[in-house]
Amino acid sequence: MANALIHWQLFFLLTVAGEFSQAFSNLAAFAVAGCFSLYAHVLYTFETRATVGWYLLFTGFLGVMSFVIGNWGDREGFSGVLTVGLFTFFSLICGLLLTWFVSIRERQR
Repeated sequence: MANALIHWQLFFLLTVAGEFSQAFSNLAAFAVAGCFSLYAHVLYTFETRATVGWYLLFTGFLGVMSFVIGNWGDREGFSGVLTVGLFTFFSLICGLLLTWFVSIRERQR
């Protein structure tokens, strides 16, 4: 949840105060929140073995998704709340699916 809070705050700081596009703001906010998440997980919760390749693939996918959703919000004139809310929803679903996939894969070993 802390990474979502970081993402939302930075997104709104960049779009409102910085007057950047939603696409850029969403991608930049995701990058900062993603770095925080990795740091927090490494320090406190890495119980399963996640490979660097899987992490980079997943993070790259979410980075592209953050830009695409931000670009969609720019083109359609979405409010910032809708744009960042959509990304949060989709990234939560993707995170749950990845966690489920990794845990099933670990049990099969």
